[in-house]
Amino acid sequence: MSKITEVQQAMIAAMKAKETDKKNALSALLAALKAKAKDKMADLTEEEENAVIMKELKQTKETLDSAPADRNDIIDECKFRMEIISQFAPKMMDETEIKALIEGVIAELGIANPTGRERGLIMKNLMPKVAGKADGGLVNKLVAEYIK
Repeated sequence: MSKITEVQQAMIAAMKAKETDKKNALSALLAALKAKAKDKMADLTEEEENAVIMKELKQTKETLDSAPADRNDIIDECKFRMEIISQFAPKMMDETEIKALIEGVIAELGIANPTGRERGLIMKNLMPKVAGKADGGLVNKLVAEYIK
């Protein structure tokens, strides 16, 4: 089942339960998913759906971070939206899973002692494997630990 269908069903359930805030959060997510599908002029793949969901989460987090401390209404709304959107987000990889992938990529490339020169090659081969499943900043930090 596509994420669009899942979000639509959750939104319908929220409307029936008269949960306006939840319905609004789901409506915004659904609009973003449908807009991406319309731009592509085709159905979205699972990776593309996950990318849209992660983008929405990131934008909501940025709004939360930039909200003034005395604006509790904005802060509460952002936290609620993040909670709702994260239900549809893919499970993110933890550090151990990412490290295992990094070691696997390094082994595939046949690099005994990775240096700064091979960093780009490692990242080029690693990023498609973790796209949408791990935070790029965390991946970059963990790759840096392997480079001498």
